[in-house]
Amino acid sequence: MFNHFPTHRPDTPLLDSIDSPAQLRLLDIDQLPQLANELREFLLYSVSQSGGHFGAGLGVIELTIALHYVYETPNDRLVWDVGHQTYPHKILTGRREQMTGIRHAGGLSGFPKRSESEYDTFGVGHSSTSISAALGMALAGKKSCAIIGDGALTAGMAFEAINHAADKKANMLVVLNDNQMSISKSSGGLSTYLSKIWASPSYNSLRNSSKKVLSKLPSAALEIARRTEEHMKGFISPGTVFEELGFNYIGPVDGHDVIELVGYLRNLRDMPGPQLLHIMTTKGKGFAPAEADPVGYHAITKLEPKNVQDTAEKATGKQKYQDVFGDWLCDTAAADEKLIGITPAMGEGSGMIKFSQRYPLRYHDVAIAEQHAVTVAGGMACDGLKPVVAIYSTFLQRGYDQLIHDIALQNLDVLFAIDRAGIVGEDGATHTGSFDLSFMRCIPNMVIMAPSNEDECRKMLTTGYHYCGPAAVRYPRGTGPGTAIESALDSLEIGKGRIVSEGTEVVILAFGSLVGAAVEAAAGLQATVVDMRFVKPLDTELISRLSDSHRLIVTVEENTICGGAGSAINEYLNQQGIVMPVLNLGLSDQFPEHGKPKTLLRKFGLDSDGIADSIRQRLALLD
Repeated sequence: MFNHFPTHRPDTPLLDSIDSPAQLRLLDIDQLPQLANELREFLLYSVSQSGGHFGAGLGVIELTIALHYVYETPNDRLVWDVGHQTYPHKILTGRREQMTGIRHAGGLSGFPKRSESEYDTFGVGHSSTSISAALGMALAGKKSCAIIGDGALTAGMAFEAINHAADKKANMLVVLNDNQMSISKSSGGLSTYLSKIWASPSYNSLRNSSKKVLSKLPSAALEIARRTEEHMKGFISPGTVFEELGFNYIGPVDGHDVIELVGYLRNLRDMPGPQLLHIMTTKGKGFAPAEADPVGYHAITKLEPKNVQDTAEKATGKQKYQDVFGDWLCDTAAADEKLIGITPAMGEGSGMIKFSQRYPLRYHDVAIAEQHAVTVAGGMACDGLKPVVAIYSTFLQRGYDQLIHDIALQNLDVLFAIDRAGIVGEDGATHTGSFDLSFMRCIPNMVIMAPSNEDECRKMLTTGYHYCGPAAVRYPRGTGPGTAIESALDSLEIGKGRIVSEGTEVVILAFGSLVGAAVEAAAGLQATVVDMRFVKPLDTELISRLSDSHRLIVTVEENTICGGAGSAINEYLNQQGIVMPVLNLGLSDQFPEHGKPKTLLRKFGLDSDGIADSIRQRLALLD
């Protein structure tokens, strides 16, 4: 058990001898526990140097070794769900010496990425996709194994895949990595013994033979025999539900006994039909602080068990937008008993912990089920409640059909508090909220707002809450500029922007998080800056008035340019027959890589210098 991060690279001779899974498979099985210990120590060191996801990887050290030891990777396909836990996988697949740069610009991705390694068989970032992808590979003729956590299993997509795999009797394995004991807890020697039997070829051969014999019995006797088998198994196994769905269930087994895992996997790799191996693990295994606080140690920053940025933000007095939302939620709930808070497993990240403690009966964490989160909110709105759905921008993409059909089409009174909009940084493309303005703007009945500071965020949340219909407030990750927040629950006039600074020639119509950068850019250009506030409806009166007095309109947004807020400006000008130059600045038509947010914004020309340079270049063309 480790209690501290290594301050120097640890001595890991066995691990250092392995640059590919092929070399791993040359080891004697008795060497695997030593390898697991070295891998765990190296992971502690590398993540302390780079920062990144932490606890989940520690929990699958033994499983990762066993999988690569048994499966002929990369020809056999390992598909990891979400990807938080794949650091050990990356270390064992030729990327050990690159780990200290993971999630940094130009370095390794924090998630599996097909372009990065042939061992990353499927790119991931969102949860619950692994079984579907592994099934597709199995149907393409490959041996495949999906590794999914108990939390990710709550999503409907996972059960859709299980249903299809059973229907096709696909030859594949699903490893259920249960690190929260939310399904079952091992019941000692008997369970372990029976798990070994269920995984053995001899047991399954006997079982199949018995079924052949029983199939010759009259139907009534056959049904009695089948029910007897399932009831007996149900007494000692939590896996009856998987058996009923068509999977052969094995478990629960100790996920930290690497030698035992190798035994199970060897039996299961060539077993026909869909198999499910249920393993019990501890998130943060082997590092005492992480075992005691698995939520706090889900991810860390360099050389610090707690987030250094958090400490710096508290020292400056700046508040995270998620906390602005959390405080607003509590204040509004105190004023209106109809408020209901909903989140798809993002309670901590969305700032809802205080609300959940104060109003537990009005707080609903629906687990990883974004589609359900949206529609259950619609059901509540139908009968007089006022649901507030707190969801990350990138995860709202998964509930898009429900947003259109179940909320907007019926014009239901639901407020969406959309966190992590725009660039998110080290998590990269899978978590970047770069499309929400585009995909929401085209939906009828929606009101869409983007705050430029903390106080504006609070006012917009209040505005959306009191609006009768679907409304969305999208705000970025991290802190705002440090604007003082008024305690009153005041609303804004819908569809009205505000002029921040007056200038000549150029007018910058800025949306949300980039208003500050636009103001800095305008200082050297004598430009007018408008905080547009509303993406839908636009302040068309203000746009028309400013277009008469300026020669260039510039739109700035932390969203993809395609179909975004700038496109809304273009459409309005075209509809009104207003002919004048327009420069749209935003995220270009590509998926942003991982890196520091400031670095990425600079890359896209969305810092103050980049905005100013783009304007100067366009003005030069107009002269």
